[in-house]
Amino acid sequence: MKSSWIRRLTPVLLIVLTDACVGGSSVRKLTTDPTVVIHGPEADELGIATNYGIVFLGRRVNRGRIEFTSWFGDGPSLEEGVIEAVGGHLFTTSSEIQLSSVPILFRPPDPTEQVVVRGRGSGGPWEFGAEITSDPRVEGLLLKPSPDLDRLTAAQLGAGVFVLDKEGRKQLLGLITGRVRIKGSDGLELSYVTVTGPEDLWRLVLHHRNSQRPRHAIYREDIL
Repeated sequence: MKSSWIRRLTPVLLIVLTDACVGGSSVRKLTTDPTVVIHGPEADELGIATNYGIVFLGRRVNRGRIEFTSWFGDGPSLEEGVIEAVGGHLFTTSSEIQLSSVPILFRPPDPTEQVVVRGRGSGGPWEFGAEITSDPRVEGLLLKPSPDLDRLTAAQLGAGVFVLDKEGRKQLLGLITGRVRIKGSDGLELSYVTVTGPEDLWRLVLHHRNSQRPRHAIYREDIL
């Protein structure tokens, strides 16, 4: 899975924004948003429900049992899970019910592809477009500066970065991880938003396959 586009940050200043399985068998109920909110003891963080589990950065909590909220067509649902490390600074958890999920895009994106950044806050879901860029001094996925990206806060780290397929369906490209600032040839500072992408998300697939166990169907009144 390793290739030349795997991120290797050169010795530049990495600025982390200060204060940043889907599993089980059950009666299926569709969510309106693959974003989930992981509830930590002091603060929440964002995660994304994928075909291979809920993936998140583990900035607020990265071990033990947790609660998280997912959103269905009729409102939020509070669920519980156990955190598991998958490597590459990523963590996962699963739910006893099936959540609507998005597929993961396991290829480097075309630089011309438009991407969508989506997350959720106290005011509900938010979404905006972004552009992929690159810098010879930084390997890995970067997003061009924009007013929307400039307004990202620590609470929005872990937001999903998606590529749309031909039918307009979202595929997860990666998670927002922070910001890198470097000086350009003209001496001016350049700022990019960093994304952990396919070079790390493949670990989620491997972890999911290695930990699969037979599960019994779960039936709950709130999901019938």
